[in-house]
Amino acid sequence: MALYTKNIILSLFGGIFLGLFFLNDYSILSTLSATFNLFFSLLSQAWILKTLAFAVLVGSVMELMQKSGGINGFVSFMTQKTTLVNSPRSALLVSYFIGIVIFIESSITSLIAGAVGRPLCDKENVSHAKLAFVCDSTSAPISSLIVLNGWGALLLGLISTQIQTGTIEGDSVNLLLHSVIYNFYAISALLVTFLAVWFNINIGPMKGAKPSLTKSTLHVKTKTSMSYMLIPIFLMITFVFMFLYITGKGDMLKGSGSSSIYYTMLTTLMVMFIYYIGTKNMSVKTYTKSAYIGAKKLFPIALILLFAFGIGDVTVDLKTGQYLASLANNTLSVSLLAGVIFLLSSIISFSTGTSWGTFSIMIPVGVPMAVGMDADVALVIGAVISGGVFGDHCSPISDTTIISSLASDCEVMEHVKTQLPYALISGAIAFVLFILFGLLSLN
Repeated sequence: MALYTKNIILSLFGGIFLGLFFLNDYSILSTLSATFNLFFSLLSQAWILKTLAFAVLVGSVMELMQKSGGINGFVSFMTQKTTLVNSPRSALLVSYFIGIVIFIESSITSLIAGAVGRPLCDKENVSHAKLAFVCDSTSAPISSLIVLNGWGALLLGLISTQIQTGTIEGDSVNLLLHSVIYNFYAISALLVTFLAVWFNINIGPMKGAKPSLTKSTLHVKTKTSMSYMLIPIFLMITFVFMFLYITGKGDMLKGSGSSSIYYTMLTTLMVMFIYYIGTKNMSVKTYTKSAYIGAKKLFPIALILLFAFGIGDVTVDLKTGQYLASLANNTLSVSLLAGVIFLLSSIISFSTGTSWGTFSIMIPVGVPMAVGMDADVALVIGAVISGGVFGDHCSPISDTTIISSLASDCEVMEHVKTQLPYALISGAIAFVLFILFGLLSLN
């Protein structure tokens, strides 16, 4: 439905309703009641409310950075004072390296890379679709490779659960670090993206992607300091680490990702208020109006995220992951296990639009399968992580897909179609590597 109607919310609701229809013995009245109860339950969970609030507050931060003139100052500095950005390649490389350096949270990575890269790409006549591809293809992959963030906290918790239940033995941190080495999709995606930028490789629909026709006034000389952009970005990076440390009671890996990003955005907005008003960059009225406009722009994204969480819960109740795994387990060779787990994780992630949800479904499925078939557990966990990120990349209902599109000012479906060929290339490379390492693990 998402690909046909291009209406993400309608598609998500259709999937949720159909799933609940199955779960409620094809009763319309029971399905309507279950639908209401599902959304009531979702909106009763603190982490979901914080994540939705984060999505809205991101819009406020982006609009305020734009309104302050800080982005103008950064563009002026990069293009006129240093000439570091003087070509389409260099414009995209700025966003690429921002995506690599800021590994704390995939949504914040996409947000910052898109907000900074968009005016630079406009100046160099680079399509917003290419920028969205770069933002999306660095955010989740780097966050899943350098796990000093919420991704690491979730994976560590899922692995620890398998150890506590006696399914596997060993140390959860060591097992996670070994698994990350086998995160072949993230590694190949980062490499493919870099090569696509460096050699200006445009394949498939990307060939037809056009630069933005609505040129902003960001390319004129400006006396506004770029500190109005850099300070909020620095604050977001610093505060995420700080709040992960606080919510984890001294251990960042145990910190709450949803709480950390929510408190980060709130604190950043408070400091921006003091800084912008204190330096007379804008009035209180301008600040509040800009914050409201920015939040309003991203409200639809919060709505999409809510529906994405809903369909994730429905697929868990339908036991989608367990069913697919049971089909594979009947006739599966040990050497093919990692490759099949990668494909299953990709399908689930694509269908639900969430890599984290896929990890939560597939690690409890994949690890017992690996133990039962005497396969490499770390390789299978790596396959789950890779599949989760791969499917998430290809999905039009993924939060990182949506946020990358918005941060780059690109239509969601255009971003999905133009990024898909690159994601499929990276996915094919990862699949071959999982088969190869599955064969090598037998020796």
